[in-house]
Amino acid sequence: MWPGDLETPDGTTVWAYCWPVSAEAGETVGLHCSSPVPQVTVEVARVGGTREVVWTGTLQAEHLAMPDDADEHGCDWPVALPITVDEGWRSGFYEVVVQPADGGGSEHNRAFFVVRPSARRARILLGLSTNTWNAYNDVAGSNTYTGNTRASFCRPMVRGLLHKPEGPGRRVPVIGDADPTMTDHITYLLTNLVSQWSGSAGWPNYEHPFIEWAERAGYALDVVVNEDLARPGALDGYELLLSVGHDEYWSWEMRDAVESFVTGGGNAAFLSGNVAFWQVRSEDDGRTMIAYKQQLADDPVFGSDRQDRLTSIWSDHLIGRPENHLTGLSFSRGGYHRIGLRSPQGAGGYQVERPEHWLLAGTGLEYGDLLGTAGTAVGYECDGCDLRIGADGRLEPAGTDGTPADFEIVATAPASPFDRRTSIRPPEPGEPSEAEFIAERVFGSADAPEAQALAYGHAVLGTFTRGGTVVAAGCTEWPAALAAGDAQIEQITRTILDRLG
Repeated sequence: MWPGDLETPDGTTVWAYCWPVSAEAGETVGLHCSSPVPQVTVEVARVGGTREVVWTGTLQAEHLAMPDDADEHGCDWPVALPITVDEGWRSGFYEVVVQPADGGGSEHNRAFFVVRPSARRARILLGLSTNTWNAYNDVAGSNTYTGNTRASFCRPMVRGLLHKPEGPGRRVPVIGDADPTMTDHITYLLTNLVSQWSGSAGWPNYEHPFIEWAERAGYALDVVVNEDLARPGALDGYELLLSVGHDEYWSWEMRDAVESFVTGGGNAAFLSGNVAFWQVRSEDDGRTMIAYKQQLADDPVFGSDRQDRLTSIWSDHLIGRPENHLTGLSFSRGGYHRIGLRSPQGAGGYQVERPEHWLLAGTGLEYGDLLGTAGTAVGYECDGCDLRIGADGRLEPAGTDGTPADFEIVATAPASPFDRRTSIRPPEPGEPSEAEFIAERVFGSADAPEAQALAYGHAVLGTFTRGGTVVAAGCTEWPAALAAGDAQIEQITRTILDRLG
């Protein structure tokens, strides 16, 4: 049984969520919970380089039903505990552990909120990929990968998106011997009762290992959730904006804010993959994320004068704003590495194109060397761009897909989208494969002559300048490689934070 129901078989699990998901000092976050026992303990802790408990207590609770439509419309549970953000609480990710007071239940009883900076305290701002967490959350039945067009933030997170035990198979990319069936990963999910979607998104996969590494290395970070980036003035005064891991779902307002930040001289580092692949919209005062995706023809803005807000991929020809303009790269020119039948025995690292580039200072790497293989820095989802061989025999942007002309390609690795043969979740008969869907959205037809060029792509590590400097890692697994102690990835990350932050 995949977890996703309200209760575990033993009936002792407390479920909880927080709303709003971010707050400043002096503001209040509501903890909403359902418990099969009348009294629960609550522990609130900031999680970063260390785990710092800021509040503990007990409260009376009651068992509340999970509405059938909670995945789309939320739970509407009453506030069980108001949590007022203290002036002394640093910006960061705060986990809320809620357990039966008698000691029963499992370690997955968690909710979260973010303390955003009320005034800038650091030079670096990290935006958590909370839109992506919400898209993969299938508590109450479905998510945006199984048919939902609405995803509510006002419900618990499925097990695995906020906490995952250590163990073999924890990461999605194939590790060690080639295993395209992902047996180790599936065994891990079932053994630990975490969601089948938890390998693709969530705090423990990406943001937690990055923040833990950065704070222990002496870097100060302020933290916000995705949609906080669209708040007026949210980026003012920062030197560097970070996106790490898997930051897939972006609103129009987020993109406007970040692109203006960079044009105005701010720096951005996308140490992530599949970045800004889907456009989403926010409704119900931020409680609901709209994502029609493959059902885009049902989106109310389809065919209207607001069609540029269509919740399809940003590279859709109907939107005309490819994510290459933001990051320099796109998943539509990348794909997968070391997962399914896409490079299952791939190196798990990049091949160096330009060892003289400032990104590689101190690594000792030369042309053709492999970068990041020790920590499998390249795996799962990858972003790239159209490539050609330049006058010096090295790869450069072809300039046909929206990637800036001055984008410098530092290193690459092979990556390809899933087709019917290679996918780990093959499409149903009559449905397009991922490769076919992307080609149709980008070119208007999967049979367009240009579509063939999308069949084989790359993960690309590179940079460009537009007012400020943008770094794009082109892969989801950069933070995991940091956590694995990959010395090359650590050196490059330090170079980015020191130079741009």
